[in-house]
Amino acid sequence: MHALRPIALVALALLLFVAAHGTGIDLFFQLSYLLVGIVIVAYLWAWLNLRGLSVRREVFTHRAQVGDVVRERMTLVNHWFLPKLWIEVIDRSNLPDHSAGFVAYLPGYDQRRQVIRTTCTMRGKFRLGPVTLVSSDLLGLFRFQRDIPGDNEILVYPRTVPLPGFVLPGAELPGGQDLRRRTYHVTPNVAAIRDYQPGDGFNRIHWRSTARLGRLMVKEFELDPTAEVYVALDMHEYVQQAWWPVERTSGRQFQRTTESTEEYAVHAAASIARHVLEQNRAVGLIAWGQRREVIPAEREARQLYKILEALAELRAYGSASLAEVLSAENARFGRNCTLVVITPSLDERWVTGVQHLRYRGVRIVAILIDAESFGGGRSNEPVRMRLAELRVPTYAWGRGQSLAAALGQSALIDRRQAGVSPNVALS
Repeated sequence: MHALRPIALVALALLLFVAAHGTGIDLFFQLSYLLVGIVIVAYLWAWLNLRGLSVRREVFTHRAQVGDVVRERMTLVNHWFLPKLWIEVIDRSNLPDHSAGFVAYLPGYDQRRQVIRTTCTMRGKFRLGPVTLVSSDLLGLFRFQRDIPGDNEILVYPRTVPLPGFVLPGAELPGGQDLRRRTYHVTPNVAAIRDYQPGDGFNRIHWRSTARLGRLMVKEFELDPTAEVYVALDMHEYVQQAWWPVERTSGRQFQRTTESTEEYAVHAAASIARHVLEQNRAVGLIAWGQRREVIPAEREARQLYKILEALAELRAYGSASLAEVLSAENARFGRNCTLVVITPSLDERWVTGVQHLRYRGVRIVAILIDAESFGGGRSNEPVRMRLAELRVPTYAWGRGQSLAAALGQSALIDRRQAGVSPNVALS
């Protein structure tokens, strides 16, 4: 449409010029020259409007979490003395719900600042920028654009929530086997007594030895294997389900949604990792998505950010089933390890893998994402029955339900239906 306008004016000018030669009327000559002059001036105006401009982008944070507000400032600078009457700034960022575009008038040697605040609604690594500048002449005959290179990246972590009612079986164990490995953390395993050194915490002081020897003595600890928790996240592509409103059904294959078993599973894994670390226990992550992601169990302060960074970019593109993942990684699970399995899978073969781990003494907790509530065709009742027979604490989490509420009380199915006495304590 914009290209036709100047062509039409030039064509009209040619017709007037031909008519002027045929009739000898000076007015037709003047009108043809005027139209050609308008086209030339409009072209130069629109072209010069994009010269002498620069865009400066300041991002105040490069890491955020779902629910956080990302703040950035974009500055459009005019380096020429000529004013810019109409400049449209179009942002090419792929951050969801991000709208940084604006229209500005810039006098000579002036600048315009725009502060953009965006609420993060989806996890992942996103690009902020580049920017495209668009301008036109006063008559709208020409419309030019100029791409400004340069972008920034922002990593959005998955959302985490407190889980005050979630208790892991391993947390109730009285102790563990001696691993003969020193640790700076306080554990139930005291390895030795040594002299106090500056920087030692007062909670490490062994008061009986201090009273007996007449000098401060502190305890040294060894790692407690019962504190190790692994979160196994099922990222098999073919077991995932997503819920789509009716009006978006036609484009579902091209869009991501937060209402999917993938997003729910990642949200649960992140929240459980945070919950375990707050209890001063070691936690690790196992997930085979677009790549094999294994984070060994640690309890250091940075461990949560390691897990959140991995989960931020994790996608359910895995080709290995949960049963295959448990079989391949079973050497990591010791006798006193606690394994949290998060899956929407209705395939009962992974329950057989859980059974083998149970025989080896691994504590298992299953969190079943209810695929049926996301549009899946079948119920997970058979899987839950099998887990109940193995005395595996099982939690069910459906679409729209609060994670804290789902994990606050065990959703273990009626044990009488599974033929298990309800008085049998869970191991």
